[in-house]
Amino acid sequence: MLELLLKTFWFLLPAGIANMSPVLFKWIPFLNYPVDLNRKFKGKPIFGSNKTYRGLLFGTLTAIAAVYFQKVFYQDLSSISLIDYSNVNIYILGVLLGFGALLGDMIKSFFKRQMNIKSGKSWVPFDQLDWIIGSLICVSFYIAISWQVILASILLFGLLHPITNLIGYFLHIKKNKF
Repeated sequence: MLELLLKTFWFLLPAGIANMSPVLFKWIPFLNYPVDLNRKFKGKPIFGSNKTYRGLLFGTLTAIAAVYFQKVFYQDLSSISLIDYSNVNIYILGVLLGFGALLGDMIKSFFKRQMNIKSGKSWVPFDQLDWIIGSLICVSFYIAISWQVILASILLFGLLHPITNLIGYFLHIKKNKF
């Protein structure tokens, strides 16, 4: 079980980095435009002003960079790898993991806006699962994902997500604890 959790962590690490990176790149004014272009659905924002093209770009790029490093260190870390990084296209895998994570987050934001849940307000368990489910669905078009990995992803990152949010809050990177 520990081996599965470790392999799952390593595999989804680029998606987790992509999910965190929009907050880290807020200081860059480039592409700071809402993905929904401030349009509304039923009188409410589609995604909200926090979902920007900048976040999509840098989130996806950080995922690609993370997959690149996974490939570079594959020889030394093949024992904790779910996939053979020497046989995958790092750009495809990085885009699917990174964009998938951010797409899952945007879809969750759509439902939050429609339910009048303010941006930044906690919505358990969806705030913890959105990026995991989004990245797994997107990457499953490229790589077969077992139900064990899906379950391990939800358990592992579902628990780690609130911990990383707390760390971000105490480091003054995030405004809310959860």
